Amino acid sequence: MRFSPRFLDDLRDRIPLGDLVGRKVKLARAGRELKGLCPFHNEKTPSFHVVEDKNFYHCFGCGAHGDAIAWLMEHDGLSFPEAVEEMAALANLPLPKPDPEEIRRSEQAAGLHDVMEAATRWFQQQLGNAQGREARTYLKERGLSPEIIQDFRLGFAPDGYDSLRDALTAQGISLNQLVETGLLKPSDRGGQPFSYFRNRIIFPIADRQGRVIAFGGRSLEKDNPAKYLNSPDTPLFHKGRTLYNLARSRKAAHDAQAIAVVEGYMDVIALAQAGLEYAVAPLGTALTKEQIETLWRMSPEPTLCFDGDRAGFGAAQRAADRALPLLKAGQSLRFALLPDGLDPDDLVRKEGRSAMEAILDRAMPLSDLLWQSLTQNVDITTPERRAGLERDVHSKLREIADETVRGFYVRDFRQRLFETFSPRRFQTRRQAQKGRNQKPWDKKRDLAPPTAELLATRLARSGMDEDRQLFEQLICLYAINHPHIAERHAEELAALNFTDSMLDKLRQELLVTLNAGEGLDPEAMRAHLAEDGFEEIVARLMRSPLLRPAWSAWPDATADEAEIGWRHVMARLRRLALKHDINAMEMAYRETGSDETLRHLIQLKQEYNRAEGTEAELDGYVFRSV
Repeated sequence: MRFSPRFLDDLRDRIPLGDLVGRKVKLARAGRELKGLCPFHNEKTPSFHVVEDKNFYHCFGCGAHGDAIAWLMEHDGLSFPEAVEEMAALANLPLPKPDPEEIRRSEQAAGLHDVMEAATRWFQQQLGNAQGREARTYLKERGLSPEIIQDFRLGFAPDGYDSLRDALTAQGISLNQLVETGLLKPSDRGGQPFSYFRNRIIFPIADRQGRVIAFGGRSLEKDNPAKYLNSPDTPLFHKGRTLYNLARSRKAAHDAQAIAVVEGYMDVIALAQAGLEYAVAPLGTALTKEQIETLWRMSPEPTLCFDGDRAGFGAAQRAADRALPLLKAGQSLRFALLPDGLDPDDLVRKEGRSAMEAILDRAMPLSDLLWQSLTQNVDITTPERRAGLERDVHSKLREIADETVRGFYVRDFRQRLFETFSPRRFQTRRQAQKGRNQKPWDKKRDLAPPTAELLATRLARSGMDEDRQLFEQLICLYAINHPHIAERHAEELAALNFTDSMLDKLRQELLVTLNAGEGLDPEAMRAHLAEDGFEEIVARLMRSPLLRPAWSAWPDATADEAEIGWRHVMARLRRLALKHDINAMEMAYRETGSDETLRHLIQLKQEYNRAEGTEAELDGYVFRSV
């Protein structure tokens, strides 16, 4: 069976070479490469390297070298068709059917690349002649040197309908080939095909092998609504799978262990001229799944650059949203916001390479950008609004498909929520922001101190279990008699929302007092609570016969004993919360029957079962006769 080059390239892109080789060879990360003992000869010192971003392996000992297909042929002894079939199965990619037309197109592919090369040379010639004077002036005014113009093979398409057609057909290239490559556009009036690009500066677009597959054109007409124009999709070119400057940037990205994604052709070229050659650009559209995965093969955390205004921040938010379902362990994005009104081209021309490098160095992680997008301009002055923020946060995090990554995001954002609602941190944040010159679109409302109903997190969403209130009372007793323990675990205390409203007000007052950082002892804590109207409820707790057996909650217990008791009680509360969540998830599964709900239900039950050991410890430790 004959396979088209396009199918083979797609196959190589879908199977990470490191994963393929790693099934048979133990590999370790060594900078941007993977390294291990060569399977093709005996050695004690690793000299076998897998270069993932270039999709090849190489042994410096015996010289073995090849791509994924060569690996299967050399290591597993497969024939070429067998190796392709093996990779297609791993990629879940159906093998192409023997199609005479596809075979014909494959055989012509080399010819189409020749057509694009001929067109590139012709566009370059036009830039240098009399018709290209205005284009040369424009490029010079944009600060491009003759060397960088030649390096990127920039050209010019004259303002004529037939000049390209006549020049290339004179070289023996057919009209069908010119139409098939997108250089000519068929006439809808029955006439001859005419030039797709006219009176435009031409930017050749290459594939990962450096072969020209398409063009971008920048209009020289000020009133042209289509300022930039790309080739249409062709047998060689698909806009959503291609990045401008991909081939040129690969070595620089490998050396710098970084890659920057900017908006347009001129940004890429200006950065390259300034010495930052690891920049690429999408082709006038938002980043696609295929483009993001291509970037990850070059760098685990590509940096996306956006204008620093509201529109730029909005574009960064949309990019983050597209990336969320694709995130994997060790693969993410970073975001660099440029000064208002400046793009990378402007910045390096005005302030130099170091200014751009400084912005790239300060790029924020995707998690920070996502948090900003969820919280900016959000009013959280009431319990209901804070609950709404938590709902929105968890709804967004559910978009992350990878369970491990999603779990870490949930833990990270739970901590951020706690810090946002913490009274102490509220004061610190307000003081830190006083006098800060924030952008209008990035301002956040002042955070009001929590009222009696703090955020209800999963820990607090337990049901009306028969001994729920007992453990709520017990936690308050620990906080009153051992303030230092409660202060150390203030996050856990803040996460609770008691079923008894008066008890919950006591919990809130305890938090406010603890966050004041006054280092109260038990006597001072009780005196403070009495002054604020909680004397009666504290007295009830101290007299409760049900709490008397909880010996480690009383003042005569040591700090270590109280610490252990606190943890056991919190473990019981978590277990109650899990029980409530399991009941709710079981109801949801009966209603929807979705696989995602079932997976979540199984995870909850596994977590619930893991917590069983704590029950016996609690019953044997917290409640015992003394």
